Amino acid sequence: MPSSGNSLPDNTETQTGPESTESFDAIFSAYEQSHSHQAEGGSKQIEGTVVAVSADSVFLDIGYKTEGVLPLAIFQSGNEAVKPGDKFLVAVKGRDPEGYYTLSRFKVEQPKDWSALEQAFADKATIAGTVTGAVKGGLSVDVGVRAFLPASRSGARDAADLEKLVGQEIRCRIIKLDVTDEDVVVDRRAITEEEERSTKERRYAEVKEGDLVHGEVRSLTGYGAFVDIGGVDALLHVGDISWSRVHKPEDVLSVGQQIEARVIKIDPAKQRISLGMKQLLPHPWDGLAARLKTGDRVRGVVTRVADFGAFVEIEPGVEGLIHLSEMSWAKKVRKPSDVLKPGDTVETVVLGVKMGERRLSLGLKQTLGDPWAEVEQRFMAGSAIEGPITSFTKFGAFVQLADGVEGMIHVSEISADKHIHHPQDVLQLGQIVKAQVLEVDKGKRQLRLSMKQRIAVSADEYLAEHPPGSVVTGRILEVSQGLARVELGEGIEGACRTSKESPTVEASSGEAKVDLSSLSSMLQARWKGGPGSGAAKPETIQGGQIRSFRITRLEPVAKKIELELV
Repeated sequence: MPSSGNSLPDNTETQTGPESTESFDAIFSAYEQSHSHQAEGGSKQIEGTVVAVSADSVFLDIGYKTEGVLPLAIFQSGNEAVKPGDKFLVAVKGRDPEGYYTLSRFKVEQPKDWSALEQAFADKATIAGTVTGAVKGGLSVDVGVRAFLPASRSGARDAADLEKLVGQEIRCRIIKLDVTDEDVVVDRRAITEEEERSTKERRYAEVKEGDLVHGEVRSLTGYGAFVDIGGVDALLHVGDISWSRVHKPEDVLSVGQQIEARVIKIDPAKQRISLGMKQLLPHPWDGLAARLKTGDRVRGVVTRVADFGAFVEIEPGVEGLIHLSEMSWAKKVRKPSDVLKPGDTVETVVLGVKMGERRLSLGLKQTLGDPWAEVEQRFMAGSAIEGPITSFTKFGAFVQLADGVEGMIHVSEISADKHIHHPQDVLQLGQIVKAQVLEVDKGKRQLRLSMKQRIAVSADEYLAEHPPGSVVTGRILEVSQGLARVELGEGIEGACRTSKESPTVEASSGEAKVDLSSLSSMLQARWKGGPGSGAAKPETIQGGQIRSFRITRLEPVAKKIELELV
């Protein structure tokens, strides 16, 4: 009779008869006893460490002389990555023909008989089973006896996922048991849902705001990406992907991509976790003040256009605003989209930087040069201009002299023949008009024009319409030896003494007639705050000034007009 030991004798297969059978049973019993950890059959879990991964198997060190093995398919079906060094809780089921311990990740037993099945059904216990094949409407599962797993209770999303379960060990619960008909129906979905809830609760308890986590992009939406960070989905909002503006998450992310992110917010009540990738990088505004100064020229790309202006990204994560008023020197820009569109590359000038508010003001028109820089040289007082009417106000009309330069004709300066209540009564938008420059104020960006000053009037007509005592408006051409030469109209001049002594006014019989049109000009000048507005007269009389004068003497034959300052 062979002695018992930890291994089976080589001649066991040649022995026959009752004695040999008894000896074999004794030897096998001793073998099972020496490997008592196998007899637990999955009722006890131990920690295993992955040492290798093959094309179809995962090998783990479980602390025994021989390694354990798990099918790779159980990891692939759950989209679970596995690599050497990973640790898992497993239970020993037995040994395969090659001598490796067959393992299970479940801490449950497979029922041995119908009584065990009935007990598991009564207790609503979780049991282990092996999917043996696909049948109509679901799967066939070996739970000690043949059981049916409906597709709707399998937890699979589609037919492809259902097919992947074939050959796998699963955990399930008996939901129907008929011993007489040997009819057993099991449910896997309830178990997986319970496991998912448990995993989520555990993961929510583990994760803290500020944690650095690794995850896999599970799905993409218009507003962000859902990332699996270990059994629980977290939202990576599109605004937290990058400091640069991201229009669509799919432009920078893809499903299945492994990412690293920071936990920026946790809502325990709603069990929501928010992630951020840009939070792993320095804020782009840090140190911006040292790199950017007012007046600098910078290039950028228009990211979006609003009613009040356009936003331009000059560095990743650094946007500035070009306000509508800073787009063009001309007044004809009605909306930003008339000038800029998203995607345009533009050169701008930095107008202001507010680091505390992280606000950057940019200007587009400043790159084109200021048209008012040389306006005093281009449009001197007294010079003639010609241009189209661009807009009206109740007190006058605006004329375009050049790009970004407009002058205003006051309603009183439109006609010398009649009183005009509204400029639209005699003028139209786009109409080309001729006028004379009365005054230039570069600081206020204002040009005063007059149409009536350009109307040709003969000297005789002028003298007939303006008797002594009339108040008129004129431009001083030059001053010499106490006498100023004054232009009263095209080709009509008068002389005015600049000394305090003035000749006596030679008025015609009766009251002197006042030139209403000149009076209107004077009132306009007062409205503009210019000469004759009621302020103290300048002590220095010089060429180029537009002043109000009173006619003191007329010599019709000699066409001579003497004036005095009003």
